[in-house]
Amino acid sequence: MASTLESTAEKLSKLGINGGFASSSPNLQKSLHLLSPHQIELAKTLLELGQTHLFEHWAEPGVEDDEKKAFFDQVARLNSSYPGGLESYIKTARELLADSKAGKNPFDGFTPSPHYFLYTLLLNIRIQLWPLIRKADRVWKPRIASFNFMDISQVGDPFVSSRISSSALSWQVPTGDVLTFGDDNFIKFEETGIREAQKAAFVLVAGGLGERLGYNGIKVALPRETNTGTCFLQHYIESILALQEASHSLTQGEVQKKIPFVIMTSDDTHSCIIHLLESNSYFGMEPTQVKLLKQEKVACLDDNEARLAVDPHNKYRIQTKPHGHGDVHSLLYSSGLLNVWRDAGLRWVLFFQDTNGLLFNAIPAAIGVSATRQYHVNSLAVPRKAKEAIGGITRLTHVDGRTMVINVEYNQLDPLLRATGHPDGDVNGETGFSPFPGNINQLILELGPYIEELTKTKGGIKEFVNPKYKDASKTSFKSSTRLECMMQDYPKTLPPTARVGFTVMDTWLAYAPVKNNPDDAAKVPKGNPYHSATSGEMAIYRANSLILRKAGVQVADPVQEVFNGQEVEVWPRVTWKPKWALTYSDIKRKVNGNCSISQRSTMVIKGRNIFVEDLSLDGALVIDAIEDAEVKVGGSVQNKGWILEKVDYKDTSIPEELRIRGFRVEKIEELEKNYSEPGKFSLKP
Repeated sequence: MASTLESTAEKLSKLGINGGFASSSPNLQKSLHLLSPHQIELAKTLLELGQTHLFEHWAEPGVEDDEKKAFFDQVARLNSSYPGGLESYIKTARELLADSKAGKNPFDGFTPSPHYFLYTLLLNIRIQLWPLIRKADRVWKPRIASFNFMDISQVGDPFVSSRISSSALSWQVPTGDVLTFGDDNFIKFEETGIREAQKAAFVLVAGGLGERLGYNGIKVALPRETNTGTCFLQHYIESILALQEASHSLTQGEVQKKIPFVIMTSDDTHSCIIHLLESNSYFGMEPTQVKLLKQEKVACLDDNEARLAVDPHNKYRIQTKPHGHGDVHSLLYSSGLLNVWRDAGLRWVLFFQDTNGLLFNAIPAAIGVSATRQYHVNSLAVPRKAKEAIGGITRLTHVDGRTMVINVEYNQLDPLLRATGHPDGDVNGETGFSPFPGNINQLILELGPYIEELTKTKGGIKEFVNPKYKDASKTSFKSSTRLECMMQDYPKTLPPTARVGFTVMDTWLAYAPVKNNPDDAAKVPKGNPYHSATSGEMAIYRANSLILRKAGVQVADPVQEVFNGQEVEVWPRVTWKPKWALTYSDIKRKVNGNCSISQRSTMVIKGRNIFVEDLSLDGALVIDAIEDAEVKVGGSVQNKGWILEKVDYKDTSIPEELRIRGFRVEKIEELEKNYSEPGKFSLKP
């Protein structure tokens, strides 16, 4: 025993720690001899932070010693994975918990701009209808001509106010763009975005399971659509590879770059994502292009003093919960990847979440907007219905003059509006939409300014806490809470000089998240989106059909069907691989003549060099071709086709990925051709 005491005393002496530091926790003091010098330092930190309760139930020395060491292994992970360590975490938690108890609103002093989206639409209409408002131009032109969209002193992050007179309206011109699919402006941005794509890195936030969907697997393994069974992760990788190839084609003569792809995982998803990638040969991407960064959980909090919660199942563990997808910024910072990308000549970092099957329709043009406008931050947005369960991109103005453009969560936006002179709260305007465009959690950040900001913050994001109190006294919690952070809150720490903008695209083109199970989706108020596996798949068919219509194809109108209690439009089931067409220009180049597709039809295009000309389709057509095969498809294709068979989502004999949709594809008859030899071919039945 004497040698043990001497060993402990020697460790403390070398650390410059007084031997009595643990006197407030006798159980810990008796076990100090088990600990390494680093673990003793962590123990000292915990006691200084008022966490003596963690050791109250520790056994005597010699009993459960391995568990005691494992406790400090966990503490070391929690300390190293959080910017500033546990000391910073607990300090921040106490501040936020005190604010929560006092009822302090994080938006106190801020006023949202209610015409943010409306003025954007007006500006866009003005540009589109220029010849019709030439008379108004005599008034507008001097003001617009003198406005430099890149001068942040005029923008005011992100508005400029031009007061015509004391009695006139105050016009606010935002720095965002509202894009109309297929017009000259959209095509220009898409081409610019394709050129810039090889200078981008893509970051997928994929820490969640599909439990909320009624699916027990990882969400990125869920089929995006059931025509082909392509899962979300495969679609994302194939889209990135198609962007890479298209960018190389437009930038011949320049150094050709491989697009990096980072996936943020969690304990829940990490091994499953590795298995999905490895068992499918990374879906065609080089393994060296893919990096996985695993997110650690954070400590739970038991009370307003931020005492760390002991795991109810193990007294030698601290209870932990996810911190939120905002961790992606600190993970990127600590990984060193950002500097590697900068040295390789990359310019953009694009963040997206795990189950939006339409997002790559919007990416080329959105990158083009970022490059053209030189945005430090570009948030992709869609028109949003009032009270729809997605955040609204909002310009907030503080009483002290500060402004910022951030996402305000839907459950905060309505009370914020009511508290700042808008008694009706978040309501639809004359456009039929909320004045605040919907944030879809797709961000494009310019790499240089991003590195500068993270160097200051170490990747830390403004956090929040959401304790569930037992009663109105707010002195105790129903269950433990923790700090949380969101990826899209990155702009909150930016200086006023940061160029923060947004890009709005039609919902049908860019946004169809899959996040609600059938029961929850069926309860969604009529007119609001279901955001289910059912609606997500139907949105893909709708988008592809509307894109083909824009390109001149006669696509039949949809019919209404009900699956899993959700009434949806069923369009022709048209899908194509990203390498066939990434942009509207690709579609226009590959679809010609007088083409028509009936409502009951299915078309699947898998090869790159497939050209559709004078095709009349009434049935199912599946066509594939190798890279060196060029195929022209035309004529009349008519067969019994594929039908959608309704299934009961409660029938456990049916695979989960089909049950949550409420249907499966019954392939009755199709014309399927696969061209596996080089050459030029024609298919005209």
